[in-house]
Amino acid sequence: MTTGSGQLEDMIKTAVGICGRHGDEPAALIEILHDLQEALGHVPDAALPTVAKRLNIARAEVHGVVSFYHDFRSAPIAGVSVKVCRAEACQAMGAASMIDRAIAQLAVGDAVTIEPVYCLGNCALAPAAMVDGRLYGRLNTDRLVSAVRGAQP
Repeated sequence: MTTGSGQLEDMIKTAVGICGRHGDEPAALIEILHDLQEALGHVPDAALPTVAKRLNIARAEVHGVVSFYHDFRSAPIAGVSVKVCRAEACQAMGAASMIDRAIAQLAVGDAVTIEPVYCLGNCALAPAAMVDGRLYGRLNTDRLVSAVRGAQP
Protein backbone atom coordinates (compact mmCIF):
# COMPACT_ATOMS: atom_id res chain seq x y z
CA MET A 1 0.00 0.00 0.00
CA THR A 2 1.44 3.34 -1.01
CA THR A 3 0.79 6.72 0.46
CA GLY A 4 -0.22 9.43 -2.03
CA SER A 5 1.72 12.69 -2.00
CA GLY A 6 -1.27 14.58 -0.59
CA GLN A 7 -1.67 12.05 2.21
CA LEU A 8 2.06 12.20 2.93
CA GLU A 9 2.00 16.00 3.09
CA ASP A 10 -1.00 15.92 5.45
CA MET A 11 0.72 13.34 7.66
CA ILE A 12 3.90 15.44 7.82
CA LYS A 13 1.89 18.58 8.65
CA THR A 14 0.14 16.66 11.42
CA ALA A 15 3.47 15.40 12.80
CA VAL A 16 5.01 18.89 12.67
CA GLY A 17 2.00 20.40 14.43
CA ILE A 18 2.00 17.79 17.18
CA CYS A 19 5.74 18.15 17.75
CA GLY A 20 5.30 21.93 17.90
CA ARG A 21 2.53 21.64 20.49
CA HIS A 22 5.01 19.75 22.65
CA GLY A 23 7.71 22.39 22.13
CA ASP A 24 9.78 20.05 19.94
CA GLU A 25 11.07 18.56 23.20
CA PRO A 26 12.76 15.15 22.96
CA ALA A 27 11.47 14.37 26.47
CA ALA A 28 7.93 14.50 25.05
CA LEU A 29 8.56 11.75 22.48
CA ILE A 30 6.09 9.26 23.97
CA GLU A 31 3.36 11.88 24.31
CA ILE A 32 4.03 13.03 20.74
CA LEU A 33 3.72 9.46 19.45
CA HIS A 34 0.47 8.94 21.37
CA ASP A 35 -0.93 12.17 19.91
CA LEU A 36 0.21 11.17 16.42
CA GLN A 37 -1.48 7.79 16.76
CA GLU A 38 -4.64 9.46 18.06
CA ALA A 39 -4.68 11.80 15.05
CA LEU A 40 -3.77 9.27 12.35
CA GLY A 41 -4.97 5.98 13.82
CA HIS A 42 -1.39 4.65 13.87
CA VAL A 43 2.22 5.85 13.81
CA PRO A 44 3.24 5.53 10.17
CA ASP A 45 6.88 4.76 9.40
CA ALA A 46 6.86 7.71 7.00
CA ALA A 47 6.27 10.08 9.95
CA LEU A 48 9.29 8.93 11.94
CA PRO A 49 11.91 11.01 10.06
CA THR A 50 9.82 14.15 10.59
CA VAL A 51 9.44 13.49 14.31
CA ALA A 52 13.17 12.73 14.64
CA LYS A 53 14.16 15.90 12.79
CA ARG A 54 11.81 18.11 14.81
CA LEU A 55 13.10 16.67 18.10
CA ASN A 56 16.72 16.61 16.92
CA ILE A 57 17.11 12.91 17.76
CA ALA A 58 18.03 9.87 15.69
CA ARG A 59 15.29 8.22 13.64
CA ALA A 60 16.44 4.93 15.19
CA GLU A 61 15.54 6.30 18.63
CA VAL A 62 12.02 7.16 17.48
CA HIS A 63 11.66 3.77 15.81
CA GLY A 64 12.95 2.07 18.96
CA VAL A 65 10.23 3.67 21.08
CA VAL A 66 7.50 2.82 18.57
CA SER A 67 8.61 -0.79 18.31
CA PHE A 68 9.21 -1.26 22.06
CA TYR A 69 5.82 -0.15 23.38
CA HIS A 70 2.92 -2.42 22.44
CA ASP A 71 0.44 0.47 22.41
CA PHE A 72 1.95 1.94 19.26
CA ARG A 73 0.83 0.56 15.92
CA SER A 74 2.67 1.08 12.64
CA ALA A 75 -0.46 0.27 10.63
CA PRO A 76 -4.13 1.03 11.18
CA ILE A 77 -6.10 -1.65 12.97
CA ALA A 78 -8.84 -3.54 11.21
CA GLY A 79 -12.16 -2.77 12.84
CA VAL A 80 -12.53 -3.41 16.56
CA SER A 81 -9.37 -3.56 18.70
CA VAL A 82 -9.34 -6.38 21.25
CA LYS A 83 -6.41 -6.53 23.67
CA VAL A 84 -6.42 -9.81 25.55
CA CYS A 85 -4.46 -10.22 28.75
CA ARG A 86 -1.87 -12.99 28.52
CA ALA A 87 -0.55 -12.70 32.10
CA GLU A 88 -0.68 -15.58 34.55
CA ALA A 89 -4.02 -14.85 36.24
CA CYS A 90 -5.90 -14.52 32.95
CA GLN A 91 -4.20 -17.56 31.46
CA ALA A 92 -5.12 -19.59 34.54
CA MET A 93 -8.74 -18.54 34.04
CA GLY A 94 -8.82 -19.71 30.40
CA ALA A 95 -8.12 -16.56 28.35
CA ALA A 96 -6.47 -18.44 25.48
CA SER A 97 -9.32 -20.90 24.94
CA MET A 98 -11.86 -18.09 25.38
CA ILE A 99 -10.23 -16.19 22.50
CA ASP A 100 -10.18 -19.30 20.31
CA ARG A 101 -13.90 -19.87 20.92
CA ALA A 102 -14.71 -16.17 20.36
CA ILE A 103 -12.87 -16.16 17.03
CA ALA A 104 -14.85 -19.22 15.96
CA GLN A 105 -18.14 -17.44 16.81
CA LEU A 106 -17.37 -14.14 15.09
CA ALA A 107 -18.44 -13.95 11.47
CA VAL A 108 -15.87 -13.71 8.71
CA GLY A 109 -17.11 -10.18 8.00
CA ASP A 110 -16.45 -9.04 11.57
CA ALA A 111 -13.35 -6.85 11.36
CA VAL A 112 -11.43 -7.49 14.58
CA THR A 113 -7.78 -7.00 15.50
CA ILE A 114 -6.72 -9.17 18.43
CA GLU A 115 -3.54 -8.19 20.25
CA PRO A 116 -1.99 -9.98 23.23
CA VAL A 117 -0.93 -7.75 26.13
CA TYR A 118 0.85 -8.77 29.26
CA CYS A 119 -1.33 -7.32 31.97
CA LEU A 120 -4.30 -5.01 31.98
CA GLY A 121 -4.15 -4.54 35.75
CA ASN A 122 -7.44 -6.37 36.23
CA CYS A 123 -6.07 -9.64 37.67
CA ALA A 124 -8.77 -9.98 40.33
CA LEU A 125 -11.37 -10.06 37.54
CA ALA A 126 -9.59 -12.51 35.23
CA PRO A 127 -9.88 -13.22 32.39
CA ALA A 128 -9.73 -9.63 31.18
CA ALA A 129 -9.67 -7.88 27.83
CA MET A 130 -9.90 -4.36 26.48
CA VAL A 131 -12.32 -3.85 23.60
CA ASP A 132 -11.85 -0.53 21.79
CA GLY A 133 -10.38 1.01 24.93
CA ARG A 134 -13.02 -0.30 27.34
CA LEU A 135 -11.85 -2.74 30.02
CA TYR A 136 -13.86 -5.91 30.65
CA GLY A 137 -13.34 -8.42 33.44
CA ARG A 138 -14.70 -11.83 34.39
CA LEU A 139 -15.11 -12.55 30.70
CA ASN A 140 -16.40 -15.65 29.08
CA THR A 141 -16.77 -16.32 25.38
CA ASP A 142 -20.32 -14.97 25.11
CA ARG A 143 -19.51 -11.73 26.97
CA LEU A 144 -16.41 -11.16 24.82
CA VAL A 145 -18.30 -11.76 21.55
CA SER A 146 -21.07 -9.45 22.78
CA ALA A 147 -18.56 -6.71 23.64
CA VAL A 148 -16.91 -7.00 20.21
CA ARG A 149 -20.24 -6.87 18.38
CA GLY A 150 -21.35 -3.94 20.52
CA ALA A 151 -18.22 -2.02 19.54
CA GLN A 152 -18.74 -2.52 15.80
CA PRO A 153 -20.25 0.38 13.87
